[in-house]
Amino acid sequence: MKIKQKIVALTGAGISAESGIKTFRDSNGLWEEHRVEDVATPEGWQRNKQLVLDFYNQRRRQLLDCKPNAAHFALADLQKDFDVVVITQNVDDLHERAGSKNIIHLHGELLKVRSTVHQNLIYDWKKDLNLEDKCARGTQLRPHIVWFGEAVPMIETAAAEIQNADIVLVIGTSMQVYPAASLVHYAPRSSTKFYIDPNADEIHIAGVDPIAEKATTGMQIVYKLLMEGLSLDN
Repeated sequence: MKIKQKIVALTGAGISAESGIKTFRDSNGLWEEHRVEDVATPEGWQRNKQLVLDFYNQRRRQLLDCKPNAAHFALADLQKDFDVVVITQNVDDLHERAGSKNIIHLHGELLKVRSTVHQNLIYDWKKDLNLEDKCARGTQLRPHIVWFGEAVPMIETAAAEIQNADIVLVIGTSMQVYPAASLVHYAPRSSTKFYIDPNADEIHIAGVDPIAEKATTGMQIVYKLLMEGLSLDN
């Protein structure tokens, strides 16, 4: 039986933007008209829990109205011919809904919540989260999101996966958010690497082929290359 080559895809906000999910920050440094420090840090949570809950409740409601796009589906479709691992900075579930099976969420998941004290108590959650909502042990629940200043629990798992990649796809990320941005450097030198992003030509990464397109268009190009085996002859 032929052994499938391993694809590791690193995805960021750009792959979900075409599904209607706003990217992390806009040009004025705000996120949905909020200072990131107020809604995406432990300090913001301590200052105003209700504000943080309201913010993520709005994000959760927005997500439930969004659908995966062609880039998500193309990645999922590659599973038929390749061993595919998706490492995403996104907190949405669009990869899951498109059919991808092996997904590592670096920054948490919007449709989950966890205890503020017992961090292993994690629950699926699609409704609004309120101050009176408690875990099974009676402590307040919070969004299951990795905020600025918090450790990224899955980063070592992600690094181990990319170390064994034959093909690396970097899709829709600015390559500016660490530690996620460092992951591409764990890939073997022999691996084929593509960077799909409208600004890909402006960010030079050694050994990485830039495709300056939005995610859906870029994935169409890469999918065709991979299906024809052309990427392996670079």
